[in-house]
Parts: sequence; structure tokens; C-alpha cells
Amino acid sequence: MSTQEPQNDTLYAQAQTEVARFIFDERVVQVFPDMINRSVPGYSTILLMIGELAARYAQAHSRCYDLGCSLGGASFAMAKRIQAPGVDIHAIDSSPAMINRFAQLLETDAPACPISLTQADILDCDIHNASVVVLNFTLQFIPRDQRCKLLRRIADGMLAGGILILSEKICFDDQKHDDLVQDLHHFFKASNGYSEMEIAQKRNALENVLLPETLEQHRQRLLDSGLQNPNVWFQCFNFASLIAFK
Repeated sequence: MSTQEPQNDTLYAQAQTEVARFIFDERVVQVFPDMINRSVPGYSTILLMIGELAARYAQAHSRCYDLGCSLGGASFAMAKRIQAPGVDIHAIDSSPAMINRFAQLLETDAPACPISLTQADILDCDIHNASVVVLNFTLQFIPRDQRCKLLRRIADGMLAGGILILSEKICFDDQKHDDLVQDLHHFFKASNGYSEMEIAQKRNALENVLLPETLEQHRQRLLDSGLQNPNVWFQCFNFASLIAFK
């Protein structure tokens, strides 16, 4: 099993005749830590606070879920902070490359709170006895017509008093404001060393793959799923994280 160190994100640094559809393959895995920290404003803060929220809401002898876990940033954040007894974390991702690399990281830094890994489509996974469920920049990659069904299944599998944390790239109904925050996000990425060509090619790769929605659409869907009090606890530009309660 390879234990390569993470690399700097240069996936779109060279001009491409045809930009391929973005997928979470081995190439992305190798640069993912650099990619997400340079692309998502406040990402490290979101992870830190996911750990704190899990510490507050994880119930004894329950499960925490990290759905679309990638390399386990949210899983590790929860595992380091949870003190309730008998809690285990279930991390699920459809990408074999992500799960394989996550397994390597667990071999070298296994937390006291156990983390189990499953390579599967989260649309097919059973959720039960859940006190904390995290969708950290995951729902945006799920087809819009399947999002309600997924959230209802999650809500049905949650314990009373449990929480769902939903982080997403968002859009705005007001076109002028949407254009502004997109420009600010591009400035953020440029400030982190991405060229205009890299930003443009990454945007093309994600077109029709990452499908953002408004905060109101997210709030209404959470309510329709049987969850309560969905509110934003973090936002920077067009990136936000909401919390909702069972």
C-alpha cells in the first residue's frame, strides 16, 4: 500500500485541450489536502468546530456518521473531541482512492474513538442509532432529485436530540450578489496561488458535477426531511455550514 506524502495541487496548472469531468480519483487524492484548503475558505475552522459540535451532541453508545468522508477530516475532528462512552464513527465514501488513503492515515494515527471505513455510495447506506451526522461538502455532488430521499433516510435514522451538520457551496437568488461572492471566492483562490487558468479549468471540470443551491432551498429540504431549526453557523462568501436537530 502506497504511503505517498500529499502533494501541491497542480492538476490544472497546464492548459488542457479538453477539461475532463472532475472525479475523486487517485490524482485528486494525492493533492486533496492542499486543494481543499486553498479552495474552500474557512475549511480548517469548519473541521475544528465539527469536532466541538460532536463533543457536545454525540450521545453515549450511539453512532456518528461522516458521509462522503474523503480523507476523513471530519471523522478525525470528531474522534479527537468525543468523550461520550461507546461512540463509534462510520466514515463512508464512494471513492476507492479516498478510502484507501484514509485507511493509510488511520494506520499511522488511529484515534481512541474508533472509526470504521466503508467504500460505498451513501445513497445505498443504512443510517441508524445516529446522534451526529456530517455531510461536509457532500450533498452538492448528489443529484438534486435524490437529495430529499437521502436526507429523509438520514433523519429517520437519527436519535432524538441528534444533529445533522451540512456544509455546502451555495448560490444566491440575487444575481448581483451571486456574481460578487463568486468574484470574492476567485480572489481567495488567486490569493492562495492559483492562476486564472487553473481557476477557469477547475470551474469547467466541476460544471454539472458540483450543483449548488441557495440557503433557503437547503433549509426547506431539511425541514421537509423531519429535522428542526436548520440554521447557518458558519459562512464565508459562497460557502456555508448549517446545523439541524432531530
